[in-house]
Amino acid sequence: MENHEHHPHEHNGKGNTSAKNEALKKEADIKDNLVEKTKHGHNEAMDESDHSGHSGHSGHNPGHGETGHDHHKMMIADFRKRFWVTLVLTIPILFFSPMIQEFFGYEFLLPGNPYILFALSSVVYFYGGWPFLKGFWSEIKKGAPGMMTLISMAISVAYFYSTATVFGLRGEDFFWELSTLIAIMLLGHWIEMKSVLGASKALQLLVSMMPAEAHRVKGDIIEDIPLEDLLKDDVILVKPGEKVPADGIITEGSSYLNESMLTGESKPVKKEIDDKVIGGSVNGNGTLKVKVEHTGKDSYLNKVITMVEEAQKTKSKMQNLSDRAAKWLTYIALAIGFGTLAVWLILGFPFVYALERMVTVMVIACPHALGLAIPLVVAISTAVSAQNGLLIRNRTAFEESRKISALLFDKTGTLTKGDFGVTRIKSVNASHSNEEILRLSSALEQSSEHPIAVGIIKKVKEDNITIPKPENFNAITGKGVEANVEGKQVKVVSPGYLRDEKITIPEDAYSDAAETVVFVLIDGQLAGYIALADEIRPESAAAIKIFKKNNIKVLMATGDNEKTAKAVSEKLGLDGYYAEVLPHQKVEIVEELQNKGDFVAMTGDGVNDAPALAKADVGIAVGSGTDVAAETADIILVNSNPQDIANLILFGKATYNKMIQNLIWATGYNVVAIPLAAGVLYSSGFVLGPAVGAVFMSLSTIIVAINAQLLKRKIGKK
Repeated sequence: MENHEHHPHEHNGKGNTSAKNEALKKEADIKDNLVEKTKHGHNEAMDESDHSGHSGHSGHNPGHGETGHDHHKMMIADFRKRFWVTLVLTIPILFFSPMIQEFFGYEFLLPGNPYILFALSSVVYFYGGWPFLKGFWSEIKKGAPGMMTLISMAISVAYFYSTATVFGLRGEDFFWELSTLIAIMLLGHWIEMKSVLGASKALQLLVSMMPAEAHRVKGDIIEDIPLEDLLKDDVILVKPGEKVPADGIITEGSSYLNESMLTGESKPVKKEIDDKVIGGSVNGNGTLKVKVEHTGKDSYLNKVITMVEEAQKTKSKMQNLSDRAAKWLTYIALAIGFGTLAVWLILGFPFVYALERMVTVMVIACPHALGLAIPLVVAISTAVSAQNGLLIRNRTAFEESRKISALLFDKTGTLTKGDFGVTRIKSVNASHSNEEILRLSSALEQSSEHPIAVGIIKKVKEDNITIPKPENFNAITGKGVEANVEGKQVKVVSPGYLRDEKITIPEDAYSDAAETVVFVLIDGQLAGYIALADEIRPESAAAIKIFKKNNIKVLMATGDNEKTAKAVSEKLGLDGYYAEVLPHQKVEIVEELQNKGDFVAMTGDGVNDAPALAKADVGIAVGSGTDVAAETADIILVNSNPQDIANLILFGKATYNKMIQNLIWATGYNVVAIPLAAGVLYSSGFVLGPAVGAVFMSLSTIIVAINAQLLKRKIGKK
């Protein structure tokens, strides 16, 4: 019996917290936390005046969740406003710039042209450049120069050098370069901030899906109550076209539900009696009665919010690499800039010429593309993953999924449908009939959501057998359950338990079919067994072909018996299997594979498999709907489809490749442009001018942006 743990129903009344209000409060807190985590010092880059009246967000009244995100809304709005003002001023600066006019072959100079450019550029520098100047000061105070330092250095050198040329220094101004540089960086940081907070937008959509009221059924009376008054085990009525107010199980009626906002599955899903429904999904044309299972912090919606919060706490390795690249580029640009000045002076060139070379190097060194290289890919991969039912909690694990060389599957509900049906019931003790064995075992299984338990209860209901009440219920970790029923001690256990207790397994217990067999003990004696069959998912075989094509070993670790494990393994063409495995033994299997040098991904239900998920290099929890409570997994698949795991690994590879490509484009531009700007080819008669450098700089940024967008095509590619 595979990881057969049971969860008896609790009647503790803890569900009296409003799902909507808890979600709103948490959402508000998350948004405030995300602001603090936004890259490149955005928070420090804001003017103090922009934050007035927005301190202490964590104490928001939960009923006013919307007030919690004024803080980050103002930050994004500020960058947006600064970008548009800068862009409007950049147009005349470009038009009246002598260097641009020379480049495009026209002449249109106003009286006092240099002073007009100086005035417009001063507004651009002090207003548009303020976030970067403030961010630079913050980085310097922390002793950690990064992207803000690099941008501030470039715009300050360009501004003060150009100002000097207006007031007497010989040379050409860089006002046009200054304004375009600030405009592009404001745009890049605006996009980046929106992308970092993109997951929070998804939460807003989820929260907005929750209705304000629920129709509670009390006998023959139907009353409309606020969502916060809804309790666990309440029965609610969901009318056609309405949103489902809470997670629960259908007790009456059938309908098609649209769960696309929650699971990524666009096709409405048919739901009948005993099926689970998720709060926030939209009911079709049938009327349903639903018994509430989860409200407040236990709801699916809140679990998703928690996952988003956890995902945002971790910076991926590639994001850290981008930050380190910016820091080193700052040092390199300063060294090469001042080195350029010194070399040209030593060679006997005029100070003005040497200074112009230095300024060109400094301006070109500002990595427009590097500022967008990683954030754009992160934004797109996160959004596309969510749309395809992949919830990423740990971005580093997602990026490292490309390294997976061994994939260890839990069987039930992953490679198989997890939809067990009873195929055989056999008594081995004359004192107990087949029906008695089924009836007594059902008493232990009625409170469990395990697929085996669900299969047994389904059979009991089909045969109209009354389920007796259990007492002193206890789970035998990884081996089964026990309880007292009608004065008898009853155990429903796995074959491993029988072996541990030196009880002989009946010879006819296992057939050649891929059946799972559980054994029933009454008062310490083997009374009989129940065999159940679990159909292999049609998607499993296709997924395993993809893994093998990508040189990934596919193994299965199951608590099931040897015959069943072998039958499933052979049918799917697995590279190996482990049968009758307990949860702690799955950890040992993961360790064994890691010791052999494999990069191991473990897939499981996130509860019984938690130790193995934590031990694996990448932990992937599978389970639809409310089963995504996998606290130890790095990545959660909303649907229990092995094909999604194939998509995940391939998309992880594609995401990593895009990040590397973008970093190469972004830094490669500087590797080529900086030496040319410094004048390494001067003897050949070529020195890279600021105008040509700016064209290359813009081209690099455009290529990075387009390349990131191409990632959208990679999801689901085999």
